[in-house]
Amino acid sequence: MPWINGYVRSDGTPVKGHVRLPAGARRETTLLGLFVIGGFILGNGTTTAGAGTGAGTVTELPRPQSTVVYPIKWPAWEKQTQPQPTPTVSYPIVFPGTGNGR
Repeated sequence: MPWINGYVRSDGTPVKGHVRLPAGARRETTLLGLFVIGGFILGNGTTTAGAGTGAGTVTELPRPQSTVVYPIKWPAWEKQTQPQPTPTVSYPIVFPGTGNGR
């Protein structure tokens, strides 16, 4: 957003300094501001879980515990056979019948 300094037009009209926004920027900035304000209004804000359950008492929810063991074993994958490599040809292949003038 460039700042345009004050200047005097060729007809003698003084112009104050101002910000010159690109086309559509004012609308986009307004929409972004409305979304941010809406997020704060509609969001939970500072309420905590269990607030209001008694006179000043706040109960904490239990934290989830990890139940996974690493590394993860997949028995079906261990039983699969390994893919066999395809043999490569180390000599030139000559196809008969290519000398018929085509």
